[in-house]
Amino acid sequence: MARKADNKAPAVSVLEGDIAFARKDIGKACQLYEQAIYFDSNYKDAYLKYAQAYKSRQTFAGHREAEPAEAIAPDCLEADKELAEVYYATNRFGKAADTYAKFIDTPVATEDDILKYAFALFLNHDFEKSLAVAQKGLQKNARHAAFNRLVMYNNVDLKRYDEAEKAADAFFNASDNADYSCLDYRYHGALLSALKKYDQAIEEYGKALEKDESQVDLWREIADAYELKNDYTQAIAAYKKYYDSLAQDKKTSENLFQLGRLYYGEGTSSDTLSVQSADRMAALQAADSVFALVAEQASDSYLGDMWRARTHSAMDPKLQRDWRNLITRRWWTYCLPKTNRGTTLH
Repeated sequence: MARKADNKAPAVSVLEGDIAFARKDIGKACQLYEQAIYFDSNYKDAYLKYAQAYKSRQTFAGHREAEPAEAIAPDCLEADKELAEVYYATNRFGKAADTYAKFIDTPVATEDDILKYAFALFLNHDFEKSLAVAQKGLQKNARHAAFNRLVMYNNVDLKRYDEAEKAADAFFNASDNADYSCLDYRYHGALLSALKKYDQAIEEYGKALEKDESQVDLWREIADAYELKNDYTQAIAAYKKYYDSLAQDKKTSENLFQLGRLYYGEGTSSDTLSVQSADRMAALQAADSVFALVAEQASDSYLGDMWRARTHSAMDPKLQRDWRNLITRRWWTYCLPKTNRGTTLH
């Protein structure tokens, strides 16, 4: 009956869309709301309900569907709000940030909107803008855990470590209802390592592993921190845990080389108090074995042989000349064009 009254009235299409939506026929509802917009491009109620229906459609579908039609009116902030949530929930953070920006400075925006906007910017690697939005959130609530978290994250990524340290203190010691995650401890560990507070960094990385043992690359970060404090024994132990946890296809010659480099570091360490002579020789022998495997696995590279030469030189300086000659020959083999390898140097 309503359709007969005026088949081009947007209110009629919206009403029929509401009926379809109530019946959970979301696709039909979206079509009818779009139709209402076609009949009257200034009919705001249609824009809002279209955005709400599209949001529900994403939820019911359980996966990312096609982009909505270019139907959201520039001045329909409520519709922008609904659509921003859709983009955020479906991990389209660039579009989410652009859409949040349309209404974030209006009364429509809530604290949750500001937080999601800041996170969308962060996840889109717009650290400067994310930082500014998070700081704006802290102006209203200085003890807000999520905003303090983002200020720490962004400052770490921007390498502003002094500011990051202040934010970390606020996050861990002066925030309400903070629920710490693996990533929180990981960022804090990276910050402390950048500040050369290696023992504290290692402790934070350990907390991160307690939160999520699957993040095995944290063992590599722990190894790096131990190496930076010249504790090669612990660095080697941590790196072995990292290497042993890798899938077979990830156990590359590059990753193996790093283990050899740590053994070499222990064997040539200038710290004669913590590394005894016997331990030094054992470390160099282990380094030689690892570099031999590297040379075998990466036969087209001179890296393994070069580091074996360095290792043998450290074990016995008298061998340095012989190994240098070997490396020169290997380097010539790799670098000389194949067509000239039979020629003689003059």
